[in-house]
This record gives sequence, structure tokens and C-alpha cells, in this order.
Amino acid sequence: MATVAPAPPAIALEARRLPRTRPWYVEVWITMLRRKPLGTAGAVIVLGMLLLAVFADTLTPYGFAETNLRERFMPVSATHWLGTDQIGRDVATRILYGARISLYVGFGAVAIASVLATLLGIFSAYWGGRVDMLLQRAVDAWMAFPGLLILMSIMSLLGPSVLNITLVLGIAAGIRDSRIVRGVALSIRENTYVEGALAMGSGHTRVTLVHILPNVLPTIIVVATTGLSTVILTEASLSFLGLGVPPPHPTWGGMLSLSGLDHMYRAPWLAIWPAVALSLAVFGFNMLGDALRDLLDPRLKGG
Repeated sequence: MATVAPAPPAIALEARRLPRTRPWYVEVWITMLRRKPLGTAGAVIVLGMLLLAVFADTLTPYGFAETNLRERFMPVSATHWLGTDQIGRDVATRILYGARISLYVGFGAVAIASVLATLLGIFSAYWGGRVDMLLQRAVDAWMAFPGLLILMSIMSLLGPSVLNITLVLGIAAGIRDSRIVRGVALSIRENTYVEGALAMGSGHTRVTLVHILPNVLPTIIVVATTGLSTVILTEASLSFLGLGVPPPHPTWGGMLSLSGLDHMYRAPWLAIWPAVALSLAVFGFNMLGDALRDLLDPRLKGG
């Protein structure tokens, strides 16, 4: 007599039907890879730039200030992959250490800008009235001046250094980006769940931290990512004008200004390779920021 196999439990059948869920960050990268190929390329460039900057000490046998007058203006070779400059310094080494300076200034300034923009934007949008009017008029007065001109004036007073340029760029970007955060916080402030939380007795600090800040956070992430390219380009502009990080620390803007312009016709690689590195960094952060904006902004998810 044939035996009948017992039926599988209903829980096991239900578990088989349920799709496997992945972590949210894995879903973001899979979606970016499928829908945003340029964003994926930007992420690869940014990740490669980070790795090169972190492991610059082990990737090159030379120091960024190591000179050798016997090897002046050497072209691309097996010993010097990107050639040497007018005093025999290895160009590839200086570009790697320049990436470290650019990332240090970029991430430091963006961190300061994100905190300042979040504080000013949410505070101005939440309280409104005279507080909002006074803060926004101050922001308007700041934005009325040409950005590079006011940064040059401040840096000429403070003096060139890594800390000074990081603070100045961070404060300038934070004041500018506070207008974006304020616009998003204003729309969230008018939602019914914020009014309901206030009606139920929640304090202003709890409403700000629990209901407004998490909804503003995607915008802050996108603004910070896209702002990295602007900060790196501004730092290169100030270094090109002699108001950035002082020598002997290498910066891409300083390499274009000091050796690139003076010896461009004799050794064109002195201007080509720093310009290529700067262009790739700006392209990578811009593409990554645009892709994250499309993925994190709910108004653009259907586009």
C-alpha cells in the first residue's frame, strides 16, 4: 500500500513564496548599476581616488618633495610614470599626494558645510517670522558678493594653510546650501504629522530631530555629494592663485600654476596630468551626486 508524503507546513510554503530581501545599501548600488551607469562610473572614480590617496605612501617609492636635479624634465618612463618637473620631482607622486590634500580639504569643508547648512536651514524654516527674515537677509547679503572674490579676500587676511582653507570653504558652502535645506524643511514643516506631534505635546527639539531632520537628510546627502566637486574645484582655483595650501605640499591647482604654466611648452605633461586628475575628480563627484539625487529624491524616482 503506497504511503502518502505529509504535506509541508503552511509556514514553510509561505517562506518559499516570500522574496529574499537585500540590505538597503545593496539595493541602492544594484539600482544605480542598472539605471545610472554614469553614476556607477562616478562611484568607481571616487573609490579609486580614495584608494590612491590613502595608499599613496606604498604606491610610489618617491617623496612628494624629493628632488633630483639630474632627472629634470624627464618624460614618461618606466621609472617615472608621469615624468618629472623642473627640479626632478616625480609628477605621479605629487598627483597622488595632491589627491590626499584635495580629499582632506573637500571632505572637511563639506562636513562643516553640511552641519552649518542643516542648522541654519532647519532653524530658519522651523521658527519662521522675524528669525527667518533676518537669517535669509544675511544669506542674501553673503550671496550678493562674487564667491571667488570674497574667498580670496578672506584667505589673504587669514593666510594660506590647510586648516584655513578648509574652514573658509566649509563656512561659505554652508551659508550657500542653507537656502536649499530651508526650502525642504519649509515643506516638511507644513505637514500634518508635524502639527499633530506639536498638538500631542512634543517639544520643539523632538519634532526637529525626529520628524524634520530624517526627512531632510536625503537632500543633505545629495547636496554634500555634489558640493564635493565644487569645493575641490574652488580649492584648486585658490591654489592656482597662490592662496591655497602653501608649498611644499602638492596641490593640483598649485601644480598647474607653478610648474605647469612656466614650463608648459618644454614639458607639457606638467600641465596635462594635474588637469586630467582634477577633471576626473570633478566628473566623478558630479556623476555620483546626480545619481544619488535621482535615487534618493522621491519626486524623481518615477523619472
